[in-house]
Amino acid sequence: MAEIKQNGVTYKISDETYSRYKELIDLIIATESMDNEERQYWFDIMPSMTDSQIDRLYNILETEKKELQKLEVRYQEEIKNLNEKHLIEWQEFQMKKAKQKVNKAKAQES
Repeated sequence: MAEIKQNGVTYKISDETYSRYKELIDLIIATESMDNEERQYWFDIMPSMTDSQIDRLYNILETEKKELQKLEVRYQEEIKNLNEKHLIEWQEFQMKKAKQKVNKAKAQES
């Protein structure tokens, strides 16, 4: 019996299941759409699942992973664009403030 520890939780998986479905097991552990009990449930029923059921579960989790990666990339791009926009606005604000200071100093000299 294999035991996999992840975030303080120990999952028990038969050695045969672990060696046969390592990639699927990694996807199940990584998914955020399952809680710990659901993960263990899937590990427990894997030996009795048909190949088409295993394939379907794999495809669902792989698709979820890819979609989340796309969202993460898009999210990071949007954050970068917002940061650049706000940096430009901040620089313009600072420049305006500096000009006002210079103009005020010139006015006091006159």
